Amino acid sequence: MLTLGFVSAILADFDLDYVLNFAATHRFSCVEVMCWPASNADTRRYAGVSHMDVDNVNVPLIRQALAQHKVSISGLGYYPNPLDPDPEKAAFYREHIKKIIRTAAALDIPVVNTFIGRNPGLSVAENLRLFAEHWPAIVREAEVYNVKIGIENCPMWFTDDEWPGGKNLATTPAIWDRLFEIIPSPIFGLNYDPSHMIWQMMDEIKPIYAYKDRLHHIHLKDVKLYRDKLDRVGIMANPLEYHSPKLPGLGDVRWRDFFAALTDVRYRGPVCIEVEDKAYEASPEDVQTAILTARNYLAQFLVL
Repeated sequence: MLTLGFVSAILADFDLDYVLNFAATHRFSCVEVMCWPASNADTRRYAGVSHMDVDNVNVPLIRQALAQHKVSISGLGYYPNPLDPDPEKAAFYREHIKKIIRTAAALDIPVVNTFIGRNPGLSVAENLRLFAEHWPAIVREAEVYNVKIGIENCPMWFTDDEWPGGKNLATTPAIWDRLFEIIPSPIFGLNYDPSHMIWQMMDEIKPIYAYKDRLHHIHLKDVKLYRDKLDRVGIMANPLEYHSPKLPGLGDVRWRDFFAALTDVRYRGPVCIEVEDKAYEASPEDVQTAILTARNYLAQFLVL
């Protein structure tokens, strides 16, 4: 039914073979593999990780590694800002997404996960126009190669440099509806992360029912909302002033209801742990402990 994996970004200090071996050794079925370009890295936390260089990919070697470790790749991940206000950067990001789509097809990987992007200084309406201008070509590429696109719903607004609108347009069901109206292709859907709904003061379960046909990939990340901090700064503050990402089970996501909803809608696919919990960053050992702690909590809902 559900295949448990993790997002490879958290093992940034290791190569793909190590990541796959870690997954196999610790009873994970799949891994979402990060594909940032070596020539255009990102210094943002958890970004810039490249476990697969799609400019120099060795398809037979990767197939051999997957067969050896008996682990699959749930999706290829790359999370830049394809609607960056710098048109040269935005064009580069969009072209790299297309390269990843072609690589996914060559490796029979079902989905590429990314962001829509956003110009933070423009309104939602203005960004929807940018989306309508630039994203149809990406979705056409995905249709040609029969690779799904999973858009993560992270607003990418945490600190001053992302103010005021954040760097990802696909933040709410109301906006998702507009995106799907502009590009109705069923190959274009969500890489759904419930944690981002919590700190936006939204229900994290309802979207599973409302967008059951658009769920192409799932991230498992929790978040802790600190009400005392929120009472002081309000929702107009930078969001990291009142919340923090946590391991699944250590925050406010209702995981029992979450997995009940996934089974209700008959979701069959990957559910991948995304670790961004600062409490587990002191050492490589802490990082690996985080992955396994999350696995142990989630095991109650899954067959490992």
